[in-house]
Amino acid sequence: MTDYQNLSESELRAVIERAEIALKNKQANKRKETIAKIKELAASIDAHVEIYEDGKKTARLVSKVPIKYRDPTDPEKTWSGRGMTPKWLRDLVDKGRDISEFKV
Repeated sequence: MTDYQNLSESELRAVIERAEIALKNKQANKRKETIAKIKELAASIDAHVEIYEDGKKTARLVSKVPIKYRDPTDPEKTWSGRGMTPKWLRDLVDKGRDISEFKV
């Protein structure tokens, strides 16, 4: 082990700089390994993972939810049954229609 007390200031700065570079390399390698594992796990359950390298967003599993309801007048309007009920479906149900009529 190095005796840091006997090093000059410039030698200490050089040691610190090399240590910071080594740390960044280790962190980058660990990150790459972890991302590879996440993608492998996601693929094993047929999910897609988006990983943003800027650190602002984190990895998340995204899986496509099948459509459960479709608007009979506009087939482009669909709903998976998750989240808030869309306006087109609420309006139809409010008019007395049964929600099961719109099941896909």
